[in-house]
Amino acid sequence: MLAPINAGSNQGGLIMALPRKRTRSNQPTTGNALRHLMSLADWPFEELPDEAFFGEAWAPAVDLKENKKGYVVQADIPGVDPNDIDVTLEKGVLTIRGNRKEEHRDEGDDFHRVERFSGSFSRQFSLPDADEDGVEARMKDGVLEIHVPKSEKAAARKIEIKG
Repeated sequence: MLAPINAGSNQGGLIMALPRKRTRSNQPTTGNALRHLMSLADWPFEELPDEAFFGEAWAPAVDLKENKKGYVVQADIPGVDPNDIDVTLEKGVLTIRGNRKEEHRDEGDDFHRVERFSGSFSRQFSLPDADEDGVEARMKDGVLEIHVPKSEKAAARKIEIKG
């Protein structure tokens, strides 16, 4: 870990912080023994892949905003062909489904890090007052934008009080 040199020093630049040297006895304390015991719970899982191995590999980041006219959904889906994305609105549930195809990897390529996921994804949002006939979607610069108008039946109206 790099740390800046003290402000009072005449030297500029960075130095490497060294680990703290322990000078206490090696006798275990209750806290150390408990920490060691708790760390054993993680041991069998240390070498397993991350959560992508167990569940959905990835899901696009989504912003959902509402105004008087309806909803606007923006989903970051770079690298996905619009033909590989399905947008549906059924019974007040907006669903975005798609698939990011895996890139071709040449045999012999040694990856040092792989953080971009491929595979299928699905996101769902409840929009009970949505007008299913007026939905529009467009893709630009890797951002899917969906406009969902509210149905006129669901529009708020002032109720006259008689009396």
